[in-house]
Parts: sequence; C-alpha cells; structure tokens
Amino acid sequence: MAYTLDDFDYDLPHELIAQTPIKQRDTSRLLVLDHQANTLEDKHFYDILDELHAGDAVVMNNSRVMPARLYGIKPETGGHVEVLLLHNVEGDVWETLMKPAKRLRVGTTVTFGDGQLTATVTEEREDGIRLIEFHYDGIFMEILEQLGETPLPPYIKEKLDDPDRYQTVYAKENGSAAAPTAGLHWTQELLDQVAAKGVKLVYITLHVGLGTFRPVEEANIEDHKMHSEFYRLDEAAASTLNEVRANGGRIIATGTTSIRTLETIGTKFKGEIKPDSGWTDIFIKPGYQWQVVNAFITNFHLPKSTLVMLVAAFTGRDQILNAYHHAIEEKYRFFSFGDAMFIK
Repeated sequence: MAYTLDDFDYDLPHELIAQTPIKQRDTSRLLVLDHQANTLEDKHFYDILDELHAGDAVVMNNSRVMPARLYGIKPETGGHVEVLLLHNVEGDVWETLMKPAKRLRVGTTVTFGDGQLTATVTEEREDGIRLIEFHYDGIFMEILEQLGETPLPPYIKEKLDDPDRYQTVYAKENGSAAAPTAGLHWTQELLDQVAAKGVKLVYITLHVGLGTFRPVEEANIEDHKMHSEFYRLDEAAASTLNEVRANGGRIIATGTTSIRTLETIGTKFKGEIKPDSGWTDIFIKPGYQWQVVNAFITNFHLPKSTLVMLVAAFTGRDQILNAYHHAIEEKYRFFSFGDAMFIK
C-alpha cells in the first residue's frame, strides 16, 4: 500500500508535549503494546523488568550528546551567528547547520567566546548546511564544553536545569546532535536489576544527526531522503547478540537509533549480525522486512515524522495510531522528555 505523509498525522494537544524531564527517570509511564495480540497495558517504566526474560538482550545506544550549539559573531560586521554541529567530517572540518545561512558564504569567518575558537566556512550546501573548519589552541572538545550548549529540540521551550538529564546514564561516545531519548528512562539501578535477571546488556553507537531536526516535506513518503548517520557495532556486541539469537532469546532495542543500527547491519548482511561500522540512511517504513529486532522501547514521536513511520513498520499504521490516541486520552507525556512505549 502506498502511504502519504498525511497518513501519519495525528492531533496532539500542546499541553502533552513534555517540557521538562520527570524527577526520577524510571517512574515515567510505559504503554505496553503487544502487536500480535493487539492489546494495550498502562504501566510505569520500572515495570519493564516484568517484560524482559532471562536470555534476552537489551541493546542501547551509548552515543553522548555534544554541547553542539555555538553562538558566535562575524568580526567584520558584528552579526550574530548560530551554529549547530552535526558531525565531524575530518580533522577540524565539521558539517553544521548555520543561521542566518544566506549571509554565511565560503570564506566567512566566525569567532566564538573571547576568540578561543574561530571558524571559516569552507563549503555551502542546501538547507542551511555549511562545512566549516575550526581554528584553536588546545583540545577542541574541552573548548566546546566551555563554549557550547546542549541543543534541545525546538518544541522544548523551557531551559534545562541539569544538562545531564538530556544524556542517558550510559552515554559515553561523544558525537550526537540530539539524545537517543528512549534511553533517558533507564537508571543504573534498573539496568543492574535487568542484568541480574539474566538479560544481556549490549551497547552500540549511532551518532544522532540532522535527520532528527529535518521534517518530512514530501507528500509521497517514498520521495523522502534520509540524512546519513554514523554507526558502529563491535565484535563483542555482535558475538553476544548472535549467542542470544542462537539460544532463542529476543533482541530488544532501546530506541529508534538502536533499531536503525541493528536493521542496517541485518539488511546489509542478509539477516546476519556482524561487527560493522559506517554511515546509514536507512528509512524504515511500512512494508519493511524486519531482520534483527524482536521488540523495542521507544518514546512517542512527532506527527508525520519518519520515526512514527518506523514504529508503524513494526505494528502496522492503524495499530500504532490507535495506541497514540489511547496515550492522548490517558494524558501520557510526548516527545523527548515524555513517556515510553514497549512494543513486542
């Protein structure tokens, strides 16, 4: 069946968009959707323990959100510039989103802080994307920690008191422009309980990039082009996942970034799980043939987004929209700081 963008729309009351994180990570609500039995259960995230069985594997994305938003000035005019770092191309060259892009041509210089960091635009691309090269003395990431801000999604209007609340407790590998938000519900204590139950904890990496910030604009979703993101699954992770599979356990992904990594590898290797790294622009939508993931944890996603389409590829469109309507009626909290679903 051919779907249009409007097929993935739903009406969300504005007050259900979570503006701040809940006080205790694992007390957020959890809507459990059994897509084969077509049942819904209202629980809390700490109840995830009841949904996981010895021999399963829970896969988590350990990418860390960089303080990727910088505010600078053009020395020749005094004009203000906003920069969002997307990913490191090579050396000190970064792909970025810049505003106001029209005034930022090749050769333009921008300074940040008290001149600790300067950047020169080296290439202009579409949609406000620019390649820039940084110049500095010292260690780039240390300077970035001083000058940069954690970039929050545009629908979050409140300032974040504790930047660590927009990081997972297992965030390790610097490189994301946005958090893998399904993982924000995990606490270390809950992960320890999961491991004690005989569930394997597996960490992979996908650095969240521009795709998170880019809306789908094409009416025919087949015409939408995903932005590439870097992923890595190492030998130890692949070995554990293959062992779990061989013993009949389920592979349970935490979030759409873990799904995209696992399914990229599964698609590439015809259903097999092998150590791999590279760039993925996989677009998972209804009709997709699942290769690796048996169940997953995810947040509630924006209307008309590629993430709603991804979830619908697992459950079917009608079932996921029915679940979303239930969540709205029950006043679940939506998006990055919102509640979660477990879909099995």
